[in-house]
Amino acid sequence: MRGLVVTASNRASKGVYEDRGGPVLAEGLARLGFAVDGPRVVPDGDPVEQALREGVAAGYDVILTTGGTGISPTDKTPEATARVIDYEIPGIPQAVRAENLAKVPTAALSRGLAGVAGRTLIVNLPGSTGGVRDGVAVLDRILVHAVDQIRGGDHAPSAAPAGSTSASGSPS
Repeated sequence: MRGLVVTASNRASKGVYEDRGGPVLAEGLARLGFAVDGPRVVPDGDPVEQALREGVAAGYDVILTTGGTGISPTDKTPEATARVIDYEIPGIPQAVRAENLAKVPTAALSRGLAGVAGRTLIVNLPGSTGGVRDGVAVLDRILVHAVDQIRGGDHAPSAAPAGSTSASGSPS
């Protein structure tokens, strides 16, 4: 399994401060057995979308982002993610927010998304290291199973059930 970590931060991308959340995500993915690239630190907004599209095209199983999920005028990661994914998986960010809310009430302000683009799972996590750690705790419990399911898991790819008939009425 391959994972990419993208840090969305205008200030970290300019070297104003060090990215702390990205390395936590990379360690979490590695602990789960992923070969990890990144963290790739980019400014929020269009550069996040570009990094996500490049990651999907490269065939990563998972892309985790940190940062840009709040409500400030520069927080644009959810919008960038929405433009890339084919469908959402709302339970993942709900679980991450629930994990965070137990400790930090402002976690309710996180707008992170999760969804699938092609065969790549994309999950947005908050920019704070505490939010990232709580997000990793949730992902530790579900990520490998989610990747397995996106790959087809225990489901046969679009095979007709036994005994069904085709449109012509003949057995499949």
